[in-house]
Amino acid sequence: MISRKAKYALRALVALAQAEGGSLVISEIARRQHIPKKFLEQILLELKHEGILASRRGKIGGYMLVRRPEQVTYGEILRLVDGPIAPLPCLSRSAYQRCADCNGEENCEVRRVFARVAEASRAVLDRTTLADSLAAAEQAMALPEPAE
Repeated sequence: MISRKAKYALRALVALAQAEGGSLVISEIARRQHIPKKFLEQILLELKHEGILASRRGKIGGYMLVRRPEQVTYGEILRLVDGPIAPLPCLSRSAYQRCADCNGEENCEVRRVFARVAEASRAVLDRTTLADSLAAAEQAMALPEPAE
């Protein structure tokens, strides 16, 4: 399960991707995405420090994406906000820890099953970009209403 912070970060980034290179002020992102403003301020500042966002002051100020939406993946953002994407500490690529109760990773059926889950999750998250989210939203809005 992802944290609320990661969920808000992704929703804010999608809103910024929808701005198509323009900037949005925090209050507008918070309103559109139903995110508490104070929490959003912390999230956006962290993403700015990580090089995902830039900010500008003034009349046309706000936050904007540094890279194009096609270049920002869900996996990258989840790792920045929540840390490693691994259901077990022994499956983490960047923060590996042997499980305290481990009798041997090579014989652990639980690890084998969750290794497949982790690989599948990483594959989806590392291939899915903000641009994919925009395209999916546009496609959903273009679907005709079901007939009664």
